[in-house]
Amino acid sequence: MSEEVIEYKYLVFIQFEESKKAYGFGSNVTYNVDDFVVVETIRGKELGKVCQETIDFDIKKVKGECKPVIRLATKYDLIQKEENVEKSKQAMDICKQCVETLGLDMHLVSSEYTLDRSKVIFTYVSDDRVDFRQLLKDLAAQLHCRIELRQVGPRNKAKMVGGLGNCGMETCCSRFLNDFDTVSINMAKNQLLALNIQKLSGQCGKLMCCLRYENDLYTDLRKDLPKMNSFVQFEGNKYRITGMNVLQKTAKLENKEEVKFVTFKELWPEKDFSDD
Repeated sequence: MSEEVIEYKYLVFIQFEESKKAYGFGSNVTYNVDDFVVVETIRGKELGKVCQETIDFDIKKVKGECKPVIRLATKYDLIQKEENVEKSKQAMDICKQCVETLGLDMHLVSSEYTLDRSKVIFTYVSDDRVDFRQLLKDLAAQLHCRIELRQVGPRNKAKMVGGLGNCGMETCCSRFLNDFDTVSINMAKNQLLALNIQKLSGQCGKLMCCLRYENDLYTDLRKDLPKMNSFVQFEGNKYRITGMNVLQKTAKLENKEEVKFVTFKELWPEKDFSDD
């Protein structure tokens, strides 16, 4: 027997407190921006905030199953949410004690109750697989609700914890990034950065997400330029290119006798290096 397909009139975009990402939910009534609503999620009932104007329902703008907006949040729901924050801290302490008692190799990051407190979700980081069967039993016996243990990677942990990046601003992952793109060491090479992994890494210990932001620009700027350490002729002498600044359009040339800093225009007068 096929499942009943629910048809919605409107699509409501919701943000949750722990994430900047907007999620689409189905509804047959409209809501205003900044309204607090109770929604059904894969984790259970949660409190969210309307972040965009309600639009006519469009399944193409929904990823995966479209869950419903249950109702406008009440004063009681908002109080319950605040109480859940305090209860989550207590649950976190209990879980830490259980983890320590069982000697499990896992680092707890956060804990969160669903709105109706039918379930508590613990987020943790671990390098290895953890056998938490006994942990689940111990937690269920003390907390008297369903338990979910969710493992996340170091990048997700940094997003949840937050902090300041090398630029002095709040980390991109906690400020505006919804998803993580692949970042490779080749992007640092493409931008002619010194391959110092410590300086190129963020709080998560992985390569900084911002390496991706200007990668396409550097690829475009370097497409007609020779590779680093290639040889060129300049003023009748042979040099090796040991450095380039593609933004300032200058190159560093070296041979056994001297070192020169020249502009791209001096080195390749036949090419057009004017700004777009």
